[in-house]
Amino acid sequence: VPVDGSRWLSMREVLDGLKERGHEIVVVAPEINVLIKPSENFIMKMYPTPFTKEEVDAHIHSFSREVFEEGSFLERFLKVYQRLKSLSAISLSTCAHLLYNKELVRY
Repeated sequence: VPVDGSRWLSMREVLDGLKERGHEIVVVAPEINVLIKPSENFIMKMYPTPFTKEEVDAHIHSFSREVFEEGSFLERFLKVYQRLKSLSAISLSTCAHLLYNKELVRY
């Protein structure tokens, strides 16, 4: 089960290497993600999440913007902290929706 973002880019290289060695690979990913896309090197199983692509993109863009905003260290720190809490809540929700997807877990 890959984690979206930069870790997926590293994981994808590992999966390509495993495929070259004859392994069958199944990638389980949320329908709404940033970088995880289908490939001929693996079977892709996706599951629904309770948020839209626009919501996720907005959180990511806000986080990127807030990291580089002007202001005191404390103001910036608190904004980034709040944004990380929000992104963590999305990640937790994504994990919960996977674990409660009985059909996919059964597979």
